[in-house]
Formats: sequence, C-alpha cells, structure tokens
Amino acid sequence: MKFCSQCGNPISEQIPSGDNRTRYVCTHCDIIHYQNPRIVAGCLVVHGQQVLLCRRAIEPRRGFWTLPAGYMENGETTEEAALRETWEEAQAKVRDQQLYMLFNLPHINQVYMFFRGELVDQAYGVGEESLEVRLFNETDIPWDELAFPTVGKTLKQYFSDRQEQHFPIRVRDIRYNPALARQLR
Repeated sequence: MKFCSQCGNPISEQIPSGDNRTRYVCTHCDIIHYQNPRIVAGCLVVHGQQVLLCRRAIEPRRGFWTLPAGYMENGETTEEAALRETWEEAQAKVRDQQLYMLFNLPHINQVYMFFRGELVDQAYGVGEESLEVRLFNETDIPWDELAFPTVGKTLKQYFSDRQEQHFPIRVRDIRYNPALARQLR
C-alpha cells in the first residue's frame, strides 16, 4: 500500500499510539489502514459414502481438485458464504450444514472454515470457477491432485471421523515451514 484510500496522500508504516503492530498510516489525514486476515468459507458436501469435489478452472492451482470454497463477502455470515460458494462452484445445495473444520494459516493471513453438510436432491453441476464437479468415494479421491493442504486435511479427518460417526468441530493451524519448503524444491 502506497497511498491513502481516503485522501490519496502517501502512507507510511508505523506503530500507531496505543497499538503494538506496524500499520499503514496516512501521513496527511492520520487514518490507520488495518489489514486483517481473509476468511475462506466452503463446504464438505457429502452424499452417502461420497464427497463432492470441484476441479478448479481458475488460478491458483488451476486443474487441481478442491472442496467448493472461496472468500467471504462483506454483509454475509460464514455459513452464507460457504453455501454461496458451494452453489457458485458446484451448483449444489446443502442441508444440515454444521461447522466442521477451521484452519488458521497465519503465514498467508487466511482463515479457512469448512461446513459439513448433505447434498440436496443429488443435484450438482459445473459452476463458472470449475472445470469439472464429481462425487468421489474415499478410494477414488485424486489425493495427489488436491489443490490445497486444507482440502486434504479436511478429507482425511472426515474419513477418520466417519468411522466413528462423530464429527466434532476441529481447529488446526497450518504454519509455513521454510526448511521443508526448501527440501521440496
């Protein structure tokens, strides 16, 4: 950020009085421009023994499989965001949705929230941000083609919880490990 969205003057990075973090502050009107984590909301859509996955038609990770999810919009709840994203990406409606997984990703300033719910009327289709949408049995999931760690961790947790038919709300942190990232290059 270089200029104030209120008055157009340059901003500087400083710790405002009474704060403990560096923030973008306008040098002219003193407005503090807070930058906070983005919330990604989506659904783990279940139908019988299968789960619904979408093959991404957009970057990042175009062509990889994901749970239907996306950024929450202003003016909606997390549940509304999850249901909207599921409709937009998979043309699917969900019932009996319950918060299931919450992931904190502080290294990219995101929070992921997945709701688990039942597919309504066995109806789904390809949304604008998807190349393909399919129901998968656990053994058929393309594990090596999943778009994001949050998706794989959610699916693995679900299949584990399904054995006990107990689905508590789970909270996990995913932190960036630079040493591991260098090893994978």
